Amino acid sequence: MSTYGTEDGTDREASSAGHGGRPGTLNAMATVDEVEEALTNVIDPELGLDFVELGLIYGIEVEGTHCNVTFTLTSPGCPIGPQVAEQIEEFATELDGIETVESSLVFTPPWTPERMSEDAKFALGY
Repeated sequence: MSTYGTEDGTDREASSAGHGGRPGTLNAMATVDEVEEALTNVIDPELGLDFVELGLIYGIEVEGTHCNVTFTLTSPGCPIGPQVAEQIEEFATELDGIETVESSLVFTPPWTPERMSEDAKFALGY
């Protein structure tokens, strides 16, 4: 086992049963906030803004090493659903502690511009 320094200056043993079973790594569990931050890399190609700011991410759940993401699109006719699902998986699994991702595309409730952040509303003139 390896050790790591703590804030109080003492050394603690690092578990070798961490992410991926690699020796010397800590058991890391990603948080919902970390997943949400990772999903800011999922960009709507038409609007040029990320899915989080646009209010298109409806839910994030983290259960151990598995993550569930519920998302929507600006309209049911939007063809980028499969591309978005791939990007959600790509960016979420880059986090330590996330090994599998399940994304669900929903249209209920329907997306409206009111779901956007204030920054996104400003950028798009709302």
